[in-house]
Amino acid sequence: MTDKPSNEEFLRLADPLRRELLAHCYRMLGSVHDAEDLVQETYLRAWRAYDRFEGRSSLRTWLYRIATTACLTALDSRSRRPLPTGLGAPSAEASAPLVEQPEVPWLEPVPDGMVGAGADDPAAIVTSRESIRLALIAALQHLPPRQRAILILRDVLRWRAAEVAEVLETTTVAVNSGLQRARAQLSEVSPSLDDRVEPLPADQQAQLDRYVAAFESYDVAAIVELFTKDAVWEMPPYTGWWQGPESIVELIETRCPAGRAGDLRLVPVAANGQPAFGMYFREGATYDAFALHVLTVTGEGVSHVVMFFGAELFDTFGLSRTLPAGDRASTAK
Repeated sequence: MTDKPSNEEFLRLADPLRRELLAHCYRMLGSVHDAEDLVQETYLRAWRAYDRFEGRSSLRTWLYRIATTACLTALDSRSRRPLPTGLGAPSAEASAPLVEQPEVPWLEPVPDGMVGAGADDPAAIVTSRESIRLALIAALQHLPPRQRAILILRDVLRWRAAEVAEVLETTTVAVNSGLQRARAQLSEVSPSLDDRVEPLPADQQAQLDRYVAAFESYDVAAIVELFTKDAVWEMPPYTGWWQGPESIVELIETRCPAGRAGDLRLVPVAANGQPAFGMYFREGATYDAFALHVLTVTGEGVSHVVMFFGAELFDTFGLSRTLPAGDRASTAK
């Protein structure tokens, strides 16, 4: 009888897969923190069973099987994680009262670096940016958990139907049927998985520069010009969402605590394979963490902004919770 493999041996073989497993669990759950917990659970289960791993599949495939099973079990007792646009209500008037629902388990953004989605990261072949973009993760939340797993395993990870059937303890016919239904539902609410997310061209990078300048100078006229005509703005935990530049700017003017140039500072980050900014609000001698903006940018302008509140997100993205008011040189922890 062979000795149980050492902890060091298991981690040496399994650790290189941690980020892509985190991306997989994030796609399933829509939460960075839940995904981290499930990856930890996956590694614990795998470690305990590693002496029984017979190598009939690759270690990577085996870990994905454990992670998928853990996610499906977790989803049995958890609600889907929506964005406000996914609640089914029409766009709100900027003058309407804000309705906050902090008890809703809202969708969370994920830092590109946590899931290997950096543009120069070889792991991007597996955890590609188009498969973690916010619109897709929000759309996946509309699928029943097993359909969600089938679509991710087949269309993102490119597993064969027979492999997926083995993981889910079902038939190949059931997998193919579930995939067809999942694709049909996804096509109604999200861009295709085949859409490519490329590095921003120069003109779109210039739009991001204007976005920063407009907010930091609190230039309302410039802010209006940033958005496409049907742009969407949403900001969980508030249930409303707003459409169109005029409505968005009215919301900013009447609801944002900033009111003059210098009240806001924006620090660039990367979330869900998209441009994003940590926004800070000036309080005396410091700028305090305010909200994280995740942007969708097109050739015509900014088409979608999701504004996530919560200082804990700044921790997740490696941003300081406060910045000195007079120092722009250092922004990360």
